[in-house]
Amino acid sequence: MDDKFNALELARSAAIEDSHDAKFVGDLVSIDQEDERIATYLFESSLPGYGGWRWAVSIIKVDEDANPTIADVVLLPGADSLLAPEWIPYKDRVQPGDVGVGDIVPTSADDLRLVPGFAALPGDEDLDQMEQFELGLGRARVLSIVGRDAASKRWYEGDRGPNTPISQYAPKPCFSCGFFIPIAGSLRSAFGVCANALSPEDARVVSVEHGCGAHSEALVVPE
Repeated sequence: MDDKFNALELARSAAIEDSHDAKFVGDLVSIDQEDERIATYLFESSLPGYGGWRWAVSIIKVDEDANPTIADVVLLPGADSLLAPEWIPYKDRVQPGDVGVGDIVPTSADDLRLVPGFAALPGDEDLDQMEQFELGLGRARVLSIVGRDAASKRWYEGDRGPNTPISQYAPKPCFSCGFFIPIAGSLRSAFGVCANALSPEDARVVSVEHGCGAHSEALVVPE
């Protein structure tokens, strides 16, 4: 490699000084001449946790007669470098099942699943005696259309929707079961809660098309 600045040892010493140990600076990879006054010397890095990275030492000369001077020493990733994973905000890292006893999961102020309580639509809530509470000084936020639709899709496509094996082998769907309690609000026509202690879905939200073998009308016919 053409070392026009004759500064290879200067660059290596700078990399060693920055790494605090010569064992962390490997062989010369390349010398990149950016222009007549700037050159970058790349050395293999043996620094723990930085596999495939390079020590990049920038050397400058203000003119042909000046001595080369160290401008910068940095670690740069190479083509096969070990890189940190892409940063994911905390609110997007939390997954269902991650919340345990004592854990607190803050909800962001701009969460699209929620709207201010006063913005609740009558079609989305059953506004009976609790109307003043909900639309006044009650809950600060309620479920938005986005939040409602996301929950509906998740429940319907989940383990208590109509497409599970237990549902497909059920004698009848949940909506015709005496233990089925429809939920309130705009989701009443699609979901309810099971109240059968013998059912595996007891106390769970189920779709009206779900089902299990503990249906109230699954009667034994006397022989």
